[in-house]
Amino acid sequence: MRTKAISRAVLCTVGITLALSGCAHTKTLDLDTAAPQSDQARSFKSIPVSERTEAPDFKGRTVAGDPVRLSDYKGKIVIVNAWATWCGPCRAESPELERTYRKFKDRGVQVLGVSTDATRKNALTFQQEFGLSYPSLHDPHGKQFLDLPTGLVNPQILPFTFFVDRKGRIAGALQIPLKEKELRSILTPLLTEK
Repeated sequence: MRTKAISRAVLCTVGITLALSGCAHTKTLDLDTAAPQSDQARSFKSIPVSERTEAPDFKGRTVAGDPVRLSDYKGKIVIVNAWATWCGPCRAESPELERTYRKFKDRGVQVLGVSTDATRKNALTFQQEFGLSYPSLHDPHGKQFLDLPTGLVNPQILPFTFFVDRKGRIAGALQIPLKEKELRSILTPLLTEK
């Protein structure tokens, strides 16, 4: 009986930690290994131009069923945002991304969401609920994330966002829900790059 009580207490502690640190991608994350994000994981990891590598060419179908690939947006700055409908911080962040997209799309900025929801229907309902006009790739098992450079983000914790420059290279990443002000401060220097 005492072991069950201790196990429940441990699970509750882990659950609270996950709720405060972000949303865990439960498909691949074992709750026993979940850890809160460090301060370093919460700050923007900017990559100098000389050290940038080609972004993996995420491809597949959107939550609406249309074909999409990241390389379709070469020549634009792309904000790639991983989310799920069950992730509270993702829900709070989505309107911020939409506002940023609307303000910057005429300056060559594209947002590409990546939904890890099991069904397209749930993800599509989410997009409609929040009035998201940018596309979201449907990737229920997070397979697209396997090609990201090691250490860029922890793909098991949502949301996360990475930025792709006009030449198709990864310019930086964050592992926190973003506000419009933070997005603008990251985009401003990227917009001045040639």
